[in-house]
Parts: sequence; structure tokens; C-alpha cells
Amino acid sequence: MGDSFTEGLWDPYPDAPDVQRGWADNLAASLSARRIAAGDAPLEYANLAIRGRKLRPIVAEQLDVAVSARPDLVSLVAGGNDILRPSADVDAISAALEDAVVALRATGADVLLGTGFKAGGTLSWTNGRVGVFNANIWTIARRHGARVLDLWGMRSLADLRLWSSDRIHLTPEGHQRVANAALAALGLEPDDDAYDTPLDAAPPAAFRETARANAAWMRQHVGPWVKRRLTGTSSGDGRSAKWPTPQAWPRA
Repeated sequence: MGDSFTEGLWDPYPDAPDVQRGWADNLAASLSARRIAAGDAPLEYANLAIRGRKLRPIVAEQLDVAVSARPDLVSLVAGGNDILRPSADVDAISAALEDAVVALRATGADVLLGTGFKAGGTLSWTNGRVGVFNANIWTIARRHGARVLDLWGMRSLADLRLWSSDRIHLTPEGHQRVANAALAALGLEPDDDAYDTPLDAAPPAAFRETARANAAWMRQHVGPWVKRRLTGTSSGDGRSAKWPTPQAWPRA
């Protein structure tokens, strides 16, 4: 369950570039491989996430679908799109998240939550809100026995080279690192113990290069995002979940 982060932007499948892979698909592949190696049937996996969704619509659209699949494990990582709105009420979205966790845990499913990222640069203004939201997430997890994927605490994600050109979604390597962090959050050994090791230091960028990159970011990503806010549209309008029903994983 979730938004663009769990849908997997921008980590396209090599054989299907219009379909995003992302950390959750990678996590499912790893869990399934471990089941198969142990002689069990492959994992069955669904991904209901749709880009642009805020937390309450995620719960309204995806919770019943998830419950109907009688899952053993549900990841619910959401709230980032809410926090970017000027009128965000962090405690209200936290309450909605807790209600969803209660409903999922009542089915007997394990639940994996995810904290918000620690942002830098032009998005650092969100860190106060994210910090409150993260504190609420840890409290919700403690109350209801959920697991937490600690994205805020990942040192490697402070490196912009693990972020796509829009600066709010991960690169394929970033998604793979998060999948390993999710394995650790579930109490399992990661596939790569170095998943949170920072990248080697990058050479300093020239001022002109940085200015050119910032201008491109404003033109290609910030401008369209502001336009969607002004027109009341979303990048997820008209989209459906990429894997709406459980299927043996990895995909054929």
C-alpha cells in the first residue's frame, strides 16, 4: 500500500520501461527467493501503490483490497504527499495511519511502516513536519506491534546520487538499498550488508554546473508540480495499481 515511493518511481524494469520496479518489488523478490530456497512455494505479492496519492485516499482505496487478499505482511508507507501540502495536519494524518494499522493488525497480518526521509537543500523545510510524523510512526508501531523501515536514519540516502533528477524519488540503486533496509526492519539478514554504507565522496561540483542543475530541476519538476497543485490534479490521476492482485513472485 502506498504512493509513488512504493510504486517504485524511478526504477523502471529493463524489459518493461513503462512499469516501475522499486524497493517493494525488490523486497518481494528477495523474500520469495528465500522461500523457494527453503523448498516452499513462491511468495504471492501484490502492489497497490499509486503515485501522487495522499494518505487518506490510500487508506480509502487500498485498505479493503489489501485485507481481502488475507495477507501475512503488508507494507504501508505513506504521508509524504500530505506533508508537502501547505495545510498539512500531521497529527490528523497520523491518526488515519494508526486506524489503518489497527485494521490490518486485526487480521493477523504483520505491518511494515516507513518513516519519512530527512531532506536537504530546498526541501529541508519539511524536516520539522517529518520529524513529528516519524515520532508518531514509532509510537504507532510500539502500540500495535508493527515494524518500522527507518528511512530517516539511512546515512547513504543523504547522497543526492541515490536520488533521481526530481530529487524526491530514488534511483534504482537507492531502491535496492531501501529493500535491504526493509529486510533488516523485518528482522532478516539483508542481501547486502553494506546497504547503508555511504558512497565514496564525489568531487566538488562547479558553481555553474550546480546552478544549471538547479534551473533544470525547477523547470522540469517544480514547475509541473506547482501547476498540478493549482489545477487540483495529480500525477496519479487515471492510473491503477501495477500489480492489483496477488501473483507468484517474481513476475513471469
